[in-house]
Amino acid sequence: MTEINVEKQAARKIDLPRMIAILLRPSEAFSPMASDRHSSWLTPMLVLSISSILVAIVLGYLKTQSALNNVVELPSDWEFWSPEMQESFLQAQQTSQGPVINYVLPAIGALFSLWLGWVVFAGIMRLVSTLLGGRGSLQSALNVVGWANTPFILRDLLRILFMLFAGRQIVSPGLSGFAQPGFLYQALSRIDLFLVWNIALLAIGFSVADGLPKGKALIGILVVVLILIAIQSGLGAAIASFG
Repeated sequence: MTEINVEKQAARKIDLPRMIAILLRPSEAFSPMASDRHSSWLTPMLVLSISSILVAIVLGYLKTQSALNNVVELPSDWEFWSPEMQESFLQAQQTSQGPVINYVLPAIGALFSLWLGWVVFAGIMRLVSTLLGGRGSLQSALNVVGWANTPFILRDLLRILFMLFAGRQIVSPGLSGFAQPGFLYQALSRIDLFLVWNIALLAIGFSVADGLPKGKALIGILVVVLILIAIQSGLGAAIASFG
């Protein structure tokens, strides 16, 4: 009997049907995580890693094609740059072509950001959940955050399809089209329907897995997400300004 249970757990390491259930029946899909003693996050994180790599590859392909056609994707705030900055940018574009720059480094950066962000966010949510009275564990937080990331897989697929059909990069991601370059632009670029979907799944997941009321879970998640968006936006605006 023990061997059969071990085999069943091993078989569930890659659980693609649960991904569909997370999107369609989240409460039912998150229920087993309340009693899970093992990690179940591998499936969504593995698929999301693949989709992130594919996005990086498509972006690299578009940059390579633009370079071959002498077409350069200009930044959204290009018209605000000084002539010296514009000239430096064009020179940098000419010298930054190659598979390592266009494919390898962006893919590694995407994976690093994905996995580090997952661990950090799960750790913070574990702390917040405990402060709010949750009875979960770090393992359950990693599971919930991993599976709640499933909507971002759909976002990556839609981005890939758009870029392939349009033949260009996405200029104004999220809600950034409503703002001028700066902190607000950086913040709105990180907000879209898939983030809202992710937050809803997180609230359901922590409510089910940690026994938190949905209202409490949602408030805690919103506070953490808004703080992280503010930090990322500040850094993004500072880097853009410095660049």
